[in-house]
Amino acid sequence: MNSIDKAFAFQEKALEVRSFRQQLIASNIANADTPHYNAVDIDFADAMKKALSNVKKGIEMVKTSEKHLSGKAKDTLYGIEPMFRTVVQPSIDGNTVDSNIEQAQFTENSLKYMSTLTFINGTIQGDNLALRGGNN
Repeated sequence: MNSIDKAFAFQEKALEVRSFRQQLIASNIANADTPHYNAVDIDFADAMKKALSNVKKGIEMVKTSEKHLSGKAKDTLYGIEPMFRTVVQPSIDGNTVDSNIEQAQFTENSLKYMSTLTFINGTIQGDNLALRGGNN
């Protein structure tokens, strides 16, 4: 890992985790009318710790045939397991999605994703300015 990779490692992981969370929230919104669907989310701080340490949970499965499935959950990132959201107002059909909460979480996560991109852009612009000796 070179120095540029090290400088942006935290932001890279933050973007990956934010993107993963965005997918989960979008899935919740898409399934708002699906009976018995349980809304899921992640704890961002815990997810970042796992992403930064690259912790892998569970036992790695070995494929002994090309016909075997990989054995890895396709909806996980760095071993981050989504958790069920606490039900605020249960519905008759067992669905736990609260559209207002999901939309608010989606918007908040989007803003934080964009803030991370803005921070990265500012860092790159500052580095470019330093490399040019402060001249535009």
